[in-house]
Amino acid sequence: MGEVDLVNVSKRFVLRIERKLQAVKALDGVSFSVHDGEIVALIGPSGCGKTTALRIAMGLETASGGKVTVDGREVKGCGHDRGMVFQFAELLPWLTALQNVMFGLEMKGMREPQLRATAQRYLELVGLSDSLDRRPHQLSGGMKQRVGIARALAIDPKVLLMDEPFGALDAQTRETMQAELLDIHARTRQIILFVTHDLDESVLIAD
Repeated sequence: MGEVDLVNVSKRFVLRIERKLQAVKALDGVSFSVHDGEIVALIGPSGCGKTTALRIAMGLETASGGKVTVDGREVKGCGHDRGMVFQFAELLPWLTALQNVMFGLEMKGMREPQLRATAQRYLELVGLSDSLDRRPHQLSGGMKQRVGIARALAIDPKVLLMDEPFGALDAQTRETMQAELLDIHARTRQIILFVTHDLDESVLIAD
């Protein structure tokens, strides 16, 4: 599938602190590579820049310096070669689970009959074949995250970016989702860049 490279990536924010504008350094010369089929975890305490690095890799933030490349091409905004799973699933509440996954595919340009069949296949992949017509308020936290993962995977990205996707779940559901993610990765072999502050989780999931 390729490789993700962060090359000397820096990010500075200008914040108003006590009525004064101050530059805050979030990232300073960060470089690393994620190779084909690898799961790499970014770990560290809150506020150390993990999510900022992930958002730059996704194209949701612009680096102040350096660059990110996917398969040799520099990241310039969001693209279908990358999918992202957030800490909270951020599902559209008026759509069913199936429709939420279909929405991402429609944005990519897919149309019926392939559209519905593809969305259904990925919901089956995450174990939600019996919940296609449920809306988000009818789903548990773990089920919502499964929909979020299915939505990200369905666009067939080269890279799956995950920002503490299990951080808001109870311990038992979290363990189930960790095992589910490893099972999905064994089948898809996509590059995964995984943000967590949990050392045990990073040891379990990451290469």
